[in-house]
Amino acid sequence: MQISFPAMEGVIGGRKYYSCLMKLSTVPKMLTFRDWAEFTPEQREQRVLNKRRVPEIARYMLDNEEGYLFSSITASYKCEVEFVPNAPGSKIGELKMEFEDANFVINDGQHRCAGITAAIAENKSLADETISVLLFPYENLSRVQQMFSDLNSNVSKTSKSLDILYDKRDPYSRVALEVVEKVPVFSGMVDKDAISLPVRSAKLFTLSSIFDATQELIGDLEDDEDGVSYNEAVARALDYWTTVSKMIPQWGKVKAGDLKSVDLRQEYICAHSVVLRALGSVGSDLFRNYPKNWKEKLMELHALDWRKVNKDWENVCIVANSVVSNRQARLATKAYIKRKLGLELTDPEKRSLPAIEEPADAAVSEKTGVAAKK
Repeated sequence: MQISFPAMEGVIGGRKYYSCLMKLSTVPKMLTFRDWAEFTPEQREQRVLNKRRVPEIARYMLDNEEGYLFSSITASYKCEVEFVPNAPGSKIGELKMEFEDANFVINDGQHRCAGITAAIAENKSLADETISVLLFPYENLSRVQQMFSDLNSNVSKTSKSLDILYDKRDPYSRVALEVVEKVPVFSGMVDKDAISLPVRSAKLFTLSSIFDATQELIGDLEDDEDGVSYNEAVARALDYWTTVSKMIPQWGKVKAGDLKSVDLRQEYICAHSVVLRALGSVGSDLFRNYPKNWKEKLMELHALDWRKVNKDWENVCIVANSVVSNRQARLATKAYIKRKLGLELTDPEKRSLPAIEEPADAAVSEKTGVAAKK
């Protein structure tokens, strides 16, 4: 049985190829993939399929049926094909081949193909939609390996901040963008492109750090009975970060131009994402345990010594004179801030802190953070 696809003929890198449109229902039949796990890396024409990615891609399609988008799949054909132009000399026409002889190696897009197959199995209405497929003649193993390398090594991953800025579907991204636009101290002071601030940047934080901290703050968005609605999340985030910013005067000084951002980062720990994220997590605890008077609990925040020379930060979020932001540092920073605010610490938070800074003859009340004489 002969099959055909709408196609355009082109040349790239000195090689002829065809850009075709295939129905999604054709993908499972034509663009199959083999399990390369049984082969050594040198023998493979493709990487081994990561099966964990397949349901993620299928779910993306199913959840966004009216807006999902894929780039072209690239494959090499190992069969006879015939290009029939619409008119003599035209580069637009049909690509024909025998279905029984069709044999392809997927150079780029095997996870998309597997995801499409899984999505169609769950929603048959997707079968009539189309995807662009670039078809090259199969030459040899060395060539398809080089194609895989060329297609993947020249791809530059976008920054997390840019992903957040452009992702209109993710509610956490939208909340973070509300925060950077509507919290006065952040407005105009957040880098929405970079994952980390350049040394001489005049900005306060990156969008990705605001995103992470705000996600810590609001928790689940209606995933369960404890989740909050989007509007509640926005209101909570705006109120919380506006309140916190008033307790950290150094942020306001940068915004007003009285302190350079580069000097803030060099001299104060409150300019770093590890503190911002810890503050978000502290806020989550406050909203859960003190929903009516959380602002009162934050009053002591203005008394914290945020200078890096403050020895309290050593082995909390400063190790060997360098600021660290791993999970342990974030937990210890959260615990330190909670202790200074007079909040009760969980057992993991207690264990995260270094030796208590109070004198040995003083006992510390975990609920008040006030040293009491024996």
